[in-house]
Amino acid sequence: MNSENPYTLSKTLLDILACPACKGGIVHDETAQKLVCIGECQRRYPIRDGIPVMLIDEAELPDEEPG
Repeated sequence: MNSENPYTLSKTLLDILACPACKGGIVHDETAQKLVCIGECQRRYPIRDGIPVMLIDEAELPDEEPG
């Protein structure tokens, strides 16, 4: 754990998680604090207070700017 990123996700958890939209794999973008689908849809799921929000309606699509 570091001072910039108090929340880290274990490799075991990332290996288990799948994108709810396309069932693709997930990687953790620690800089943006998002989980990124590496499958077909490329959605980005937010992490709030250290908890991944894996809801399709909460995800950003690859062509959307965060905001």
